[in-house]
Amino acid sequence: METCEESTTIGKVITCKAAVAWEPKGEFVVQDVQVEPPHAMEVRIKVTHSSLCRSDVFFWANESLAHTFPRIFGHEAAGIVESVGEGITDLRPGDHVLPIFTGECRECKYCASPKTNLCSKFGVASLETGMKSDGKSRFSVQGKPISRFLGSTFSEYTVVEYAYVVKINPAAPLDKVCLLGCGVTAGIGAVRKIAQMEAGATVAVFGLGTVGLAVVKEAKLQGASRIIGVDNKASKADEGKRFGITDFLNPDTLNKPVDEEIRELTEGGVDFAFECVGNPNVMATAFESCQDGWGTTIVIGVAGRATVTIPTRYLLSGRCMKGTLYGGYKPKTDVPELVEQYLRKDLDVEEFITHNLPFTRINEAFKLLLAGDSLRTVLHFDDIIR
Repeated sequence: METCEESTTIGKVITCKAAVAWEPKGEFVVQDVQVEPPHAMEVRIKVTHSSLCRSDVFFWANESLAHTFPRIFGHEAAGIVESVGEGITDLRPGDHVLPIFTGECRECKYCASPKTNLCSKFGVASLETGMKSDGKSRFSVQGKPISRFLGSTFSEYTVVEYAYVVKINPAAPLDKVCLLGCGVTAGIGAVRKIAQMEAGATVAVFGLGTVGLAVVKEAKLQGASRIIGVDNKASKADEGKRFGITDFLNPDTLNKPVDEEIRELTEGGVDFAFECVGNPNVMATAFESCQDGWGTTIVIGVAGRATVTIPTRYLLSGRCMKGTLYGGYKPKTDVPELVEQYLRKDLDVEEFITHNLPFTRINEAFKLLLAGDSLRTVLHFDDIIR
């Protein structure tokens, strides 16, 4: 068995460090894990940077999924291809890549359609335990299988199915463009591709985390005339204004429901409401905040299998609600161009990075996220001590 320090690891089991969650809501244990070589149409990636996303928190805290623990979380990351499995011809060791949580086969009717970024063969990567090909994990600790979660990037090495790996320009700094693997892209795409917002539109953004602020920033760039930020954390007011909100509402301090306040401020409701929290009650409130006739609610937040209740009379009056996964972007088709936009300085992700921490301080990073004291914390894997 080879270790990460060996010069040749291709085709061999690698022992490296990973942050293992042994139970829901439990602290991460940074320990040795074994990572198998990639099977056919799989890629083993040396992860260089991984940022923390609220989706990791949602599933880490979900006690109904206790059967999937122990588990390696993480999905918003960047790295370098270490080896590829049989059948892969357009990726090779040394390529710089982003693992993306949703796939693209480029063959099914969804991939052929410009109307969606869904894929019938490779939808969202495994949320349960193993790979789509055989249902098994490529991780273990002393022979005990460790469940995957999407890309499982809280590990020095991970194995990902080919459809979820995007090759990018090696000139792009991996500690920055790792953010394009989830939240920032979801927010940008929700405005650009899903809303297709016209200049002068009025907007309400529910939840001013990374996704919500990405919406705010892009809405401002698209010429929105009014951007109302909604969050129950008072400190988000100044942060939201830095990104472009014109008004800030804290539902906990209002004398009336926030949707009523929004309708009064906008004389009938906003043109677009973006839900970036993942709460069905907030989704309904966002819908109530919209203008009759054309008001559109766009749901970005992850809420599992929760149900949203909305009055049908508003549907009949012309309001609508849309959902979006990854901002509507097709990973292999669209993401390389987003990286190029970053390199041309047409797209900025750096202002979303509030903290940089060594990978071994992952528990500290999670505490910052849970407290709402960070946007994106980028974990660096170069601190591992042998």
